[in-house]
Order: sequence, then structure tokens, then C-alpha cells
Amino acid sequence: MDAAIRELGLADGLVLLFCPHTTAALTVNENADPDVREDFRRAFAQMIPKISFSHTEGNSPAHVRAALLGPSLLLPVEGGRLALGTWQGVYFCEFDGPRRRRVWVYALVEADATKS
Repeated sequence: MDAAIRELGLADGLVLLFCPHTTAALTVNENADPDVREDFRRAFAQMIPKISFSHTEGNSPAHVRAALLGPSLLLPVEGGRLALGTWQGVYFCEFDGPRRRRVWVYALVEADATKS
């Protein structure tokens, strides 16, 4: 993610990350322990099991899981890098893949109030 921020030329401000897919989501959580990812997978599988949904594609659990986390994050940037807690990292949560996916990255900077 830091490479995308550098490419945008954002030193300080906010970055908006947006996932334009209905069966994937973004969140922030512990990134140091790979067991956390597996715990996420198992918890979501138990909370939203494959039951008889009406959606005919058969991927309704993926839609519900993505809706719970959401498609976007607004995060602070300091010194050209994400300003996250010591153990935090951005998770791209794929609930219906593997598939080719994208995340859109937008730089948000304070407007210069002296210009009109």
C-alpha cells in the first residue's frame, strides 16, 4: 500500500481505499500473526455458513461477509506511509475467489484555503 501512496505523491493527509466488488471487503486488523487471518476465515464461515440462500449464484455467504466488513477504509498518511498502529495492517478479504480483484486508492488532501 505504501507504494501506491508514494505513486500518488501523498506525504501527509488521508487515503481512501475502495473495493469495487460485492464479494470482497477491506478491514484493518493485526498483521503480525498469520493465525489471525485463519481465525477470521473460520469465524466468518461459522457466523455465515452456506445455507439455502435465494441468490442463485450460490455465493450469498460471500455477499453477506463482504457487507459486514464494508468496501472502503479511510486511513491517515504521515510521511508518505500509512499511519497504523504497531500491529495493524490492511486486510483485503476475498470471500468468493480466488479472482482477479482491484482496490482503488484515492489521496485526500486539505484544500489550500488561501487560493480562490
